[in-house]
Order: sequence, then structure tokens, then C-alpha cells
Amino acid sequence: MKVSQRTVRLELAEPLRISRSTMAARDALWLTIEHRGRRGHGEAVTSAYYGLDAATLGRLLHRAGRELARCATPESALDALRAGDLPAPGTPAAVTAAVESALLDLAGKRAGRPVHRLLGAPEAPSAATARTIGITSCRAAAEQAARLTRRGFSVLKLKAGAPDPEDDLDRVLAVRDAAPHARLLLDPNGAWTPALADALLPRYAGLGIEAVEQPLAPGDPEALAALAARSPLPVIADEDAADLDDVRRLAGRVHGINVKLAKCGGVTAALRIADLLAGTGTDLMLGCLTASTLGLAPAVHLADRARWTDLDGHLLLAHDPWTGISGTDGTVRAGREPGLGIRPADGAPPPGEAPADDGTAGRPAPARDEEAAR
Repeated sequence: MKVSQRTVRLELAEPLRISRSTMAARDALWLTIEHRGRRGHGEAVTSAYYGLDAATLGRLLHRAGRELARCATPESALDALRAGDLPAPGTPAAVTAAVESALLDLAGKRAGRPVHRLLGAPEAPSAATARTIGITSCRAAAEQAARLTRRGFSVLKLKAGAPDPEDDLDRVLAVRDAAPHARLLLDPNGAWTPALADALLPRYAGLGIEAVEQPLAPGDPEALAALAARSPLPVIADEDAADLDDVRRLAGRVHGINVKLAKCGGVTAALRIADLLAGTGTDLMLGCLTASTLGLAPAVHLADRARWTDLDGHLLLAHDPWTGISGTDGTVRAGREPGLGIRPADGAPPPGEAPADDGTAGRPAPARDEEAAR
């Protein structure tokens, strides 16, 4: 198998502010695996939170490419990945997820079947996705909420964690007034203390918030579980639930787990988490980082397995280089074509046909890459 990679810059349509940072752009690395004339694609994006810059991702993807080159077929490489033999131990989850995406895309194309069929789903999954509204003024948030609901969005996710908690409450109230029929999720990105959460959660319950995601600073899952036990709102773990061991520790003790493929290690890892959660009383949320349609597509093929779907990362971009999962009307849909069912947007050269990096390192653009964990 032949492996190549390419670094691109993803600009957001407008900066996204969360409790710990503001992001206007990030780099994405596209991995292309070619075998007997067919290509499969995967994407990994840079993340300051997870300590992954473009150079690091490029180096790790190059190492994974050398390992893939020793596999006879994409199918045998997938078997090795599922057995934990590929990529090398200690490889970051985002890299494993990108490798698995490219292998699934290629295997689906070789079999003439979409990825969801390879995963056992007979119909193409679709789901109403949450649309994120960052920390901004009440007026801007209300205008955005009204505009989004007119376009068909029924779920809105509001970022919280402003220095003054009353500002967050005012913004939620403004959004509630502007979009009275929308389901509202809240995400402070770990900005609250337990005492502040105890004071705020009843007030948010009174405003009709459906669930709150990672209200406490990550690193103390016991505190998060204790908060969930007394909370008037469902509590969803995100940063405190990175891998299967984290999920096992919190299953049945929080109301939801936000599974991001770049956080847990890809489709196989996400399915194992879903199996672990079954029957525990803890529901699955599918989340994402800000990424292109290529980065989002594997998760969309799992969308029928989640109670909450938050797969809007591609909708935050000024220009999405890929197309094929929709979402602009509030619903993401898995492609029915073989593989991931996506294709380059108009004017974008297919990866593998354009000049690619030599794999020794990524090449970040000079603009600062700040993290907005989604």
C-alpha cells in the first residue's frame, strides 16, 4: 500500500470562543492510503489541548504510514488495528482515528459498500446535530439562534464559562427567547467549581437546558460523578472520558459520555465504548473537534447509536474542502456511496493527486493554532 499526507489550513467562518481559549483556524493533515488504484482518506486536526501540532501529527502519520506499507491489504491492516497491533503502542488517539478512517474508506470502496454497512447498519444513519454557539454577546447569540432554527436546527449547544456567570445565564435566556422550541445543551468546558455548579445547575434547569457537558475541570472524575448524582440536569462527561478505561470508571455514574473519535481512537474504539455503556444508564453522545467533512464523516456513520449528536465541526468552517454529509439544515447524513461517501468540494484536488508532503513533518501555517475543544 502507498501512503501519503498533506497539510491544509482550515479557517473558521468566525472565531469560536470557549471558556479557555478562542480559535479562528487550525491545521488539518490528510492521510491517503492507496491500494490497486483505489484511495481511502482520513483526517487528523491539530489540537493544543491534546498537545498535537502539525509537525507532531506529520511525524506520527509518517511513522504509521511505514507500518501500513508492511500490510498486504487494507483489510489485513484493519484487522491489525482492531487487534491493537497497529499503529505502534502509544500513538495518539487522533492519529489512530485518522488511520482507521482511511482504511475504512478504502475497504468500503473495495467492497462496494458504504462504511455503515461494513459496521453492520443496514440503513444510512442520519441525526439532528447540535449547532454550537460560542461565548458572545446576548444579541449576537440570539440572532444566531434565530437564524439557525429558521434553517432547520432543532438542537443548539451553548458554550459557557464566561468570567461572570451571570453573562452566561443572560445569553442562555436570550437564546431561549429567540428559539423557544429548540433543545438546548450547555458546555462550560470545565470552567466551574463544584460549588459554582451547585449554584448554577438549578437555574439552568429552570431555563430548560436539557443537559450540561463537562461542567467541572477535568482530572477529578469522582467529583464529576458526585455532581451528576445530585444534579437536577443530566451531566455528560467529555474531557474526563477520553478512553475505554475512563468510560468504564464513569459508566452508570454520569448521564452521558461525549465520544469523539479523535479523543478515543476511532470507530472501533467508539463502538467498544457504546457496547460498554449499553444497559448502564449512561447514554452516548457523539462529538467532534472543528474539522472538515472528511474528519466528521466516520462519526456520522455511527450517528444512529447516540442519544445526542454534536457533529457540526465542518459547519463552523469558512470553506469546507469536502462534501457529502450535509448538516446545513440541522441534520447530518451518512453517505450511501462506497466508503465514507464523501468527495472533494468543487475546485479541490483529490488528495493523492496533488503534491504531498514527504511525511517527515507537517508544515503549519504561521497563524496561531488555538484549541477550542468541542
